[in-house]
Amino acid sequence: MAIPILNFWQDYFVKNRDEGLGSSYERVVLNQKLENICQKYNASTILEAPCFGFTGLSGINSLYLAKNGRRITLVDHDKKRISMIRKVWEEVSLPVSAISVNSYSHLPFESGSFDVSWNFSSLWFVEDLEQFLFELNRLTLRAIILCVPNRAGIGYLSQKYLGRDDLKKYLKEEHIIPANFIKHLKSLGWKLVDHDFIDAPPWPDIGMSKEKFLHKIGLDFLLSKEKTNSNSLTIMDYYNSKNPDFAQQMLSYFWFEKHAPWIIKRFWAHHRYFIFERD
Repeated sequence: MAIPILNFWQDYFVKNRDEGLGSSYERVVLNQKLENICQKYNASTILEAPCFGFTGLSGINSLYLAKNGRRITLVDHDKKRISMIRKVWEEVSLPVSAISVNSYSHLPFESGSFDVSWNFSSLWFVEDLEQFLFELNRLTLRAIILCVPNRAGIGYLSQKYLGRDDLKKYLKEEHIIPANFIKHLKSLGWKLVDHDFIDAPPWPDIGMSKEKFLHKIGLDFLLSKEKTNSNSLTIMDYYNSKNPDFAQQMLSYFWFEKHAPWIIKRFWAHHRYFIFERD
C-alpha cells in the first residue's frame, strides 16, 4: 500500500528514480496484462484516470501501451505532478495528453472518447465513486479495468495498521472494496468478465526494500546478479533503451506468480484486477 508515497512521490522525479525490485517487477507484469487486454479489445485509445497510484514514479503505467502505438490520456488532481509527468514522457519521445482536474466526478471529454479506461491503486482518491464510474461508463466503449490493492494480503494488512491515520485522513478505503464498484458498474450495464490476483512475486508487499527483506530472511539468492551489481533499478532505463534486458530480468521472478495456487495468492498477492465489458 505504501501510504508514505503520499508525502514523497515527488522524490522520484527530482532525486532518485530507483524504484527497487518491488515496483520494478510490478511494472512489468502490469505491462503484460494491459497489453493482452488491449489486444483482445482492439483498443487504440486509452484513458488512465486517476493516474496517481501507490507506486514509484508517477504517471508511467500506460507508457508501455504508448510504445506499442496507442493514444494515451492521463488524468490527475495535482497540477504540479501533471507537469512533471509530461516531462518524463518527453524523455522517451512519446506523445501523451495529460490533464489535471479539480474533481473526478466530471471529466472533460466527449462521450465514447476511449476504447478502454483503467486505473491502478487509485480509486481511493475519487471523491464520489458512483459518479466517477458513471463518467467511465459515459466515456468508455469497450472495457473498463480496475486494479486495486489486495485487502486480504498480509502486506496490505500490516501497512494498513501502520498507516491507519493517513488512510483515514487521505483515502477512501471503501472505494477499493470490489463489491462496491462491481455493484455500481453492473447497474450501469457492465459485466464482470475476468478478475484475478496480479503482482504476486516471491516477497510480501512490505514497507521496506525487497532487497533488504530478502537479505534479512536469508534469501539473497533470489536476487538477480543484475540488480545486486547495479546502483539503481528503474523501468525508465528500459524505456530509454539503456537496459533492454530489464523486462526479462523482472520476469525471472514470475515463476511464483505463475505457479502459486489461488489460496496462496489470496493472502500473498499485492493487487487484484477486474475487467468489465458492456453487457
